[in-house]
Amino acid sequence: MADVRWETAGGVGRITLDRPDVSNAVDLSTTRALAEAVTKAEADDVRVVLLTGAGARFCAGGDVRSFLGADEPPKYLHELATALEAALRRLSELPKPVVAGVQGAVAGAGLAFVLNADVVVAARSTKFRMAYSGIGLTPDCGVSYLLPRTVGTQRALELALTGRTLTADEAQGWGLVTEVVENDTLVHRVEELAKTIAAGPAAALGQAKRLIRSAFDGSREGSAADEADTIARAVSTGEAQLLIERFTAR
Repeated sequence: MADVRWETAGGVGRITLDRPDVSNAVDLSTTRALAEAVTKAEADDVRVVLLTGAGARFCAGGDVRSFLGADEPPKYLHELATALEAALRRLSELPKPVVAGVQGAVAGAGLAFVLNADVVVAARSTKFRMAYSGIGLTPDCGVSYLLPRTVGTQRALELALTGRTLTADEAQGWGLVTEVVENDTLVHRVEELAKTIAAGPAAALGQAKRLIRSAFDGSREGSAADEADTIARAVSTGEAQLLIERFTAR
């Protein structure tokens, strides 16, 4: 997986986009490597996933040169958009938290990585933009589905139609980012956060994530029934019993 690095330590599975020479722009090879990493993240010993990008920029989106150099650019782009969305959807559906640490630039399909993470920490100098219209293209990789659900329809349209660039602080205010930190503390902060989450009740955190992420897809009644079923199962797990015992012993 030359374009994507996979590492594990202490319950944290780390996926690193590793094409810093092209600002971690994504081509088909990168997408396939990402899909392999997501499969590895399914392992039981991985309690949290940490998503990062090597170099000065987190992800500049799709690799324009790769599809311009393809024999059939429309076919290549269709395959790339379909495969990358599928890999990121699998990432978001993992029954474990996904933490992203971003820096420099998050553009185009790079936004899809952010939108599929559960906790996003951004370096203060990071800039966010859709970027598609700048090269006459349209959103892909689930951005048009996830962005309005995250920031609202009008703000999503503003980003898509005006090419507006958001600062990290603006992105936090819009709900794209969980936390903004100084540039030189980003790595420490996301590693610390991932380790803290990994030390928590993995099953409960994974189910809490699932309940919240699925809330827009059904009715309130259905969500409430799912909550009741899930908490009833959770109370019998070893992790819950240990934590409840500690709580009641205070």
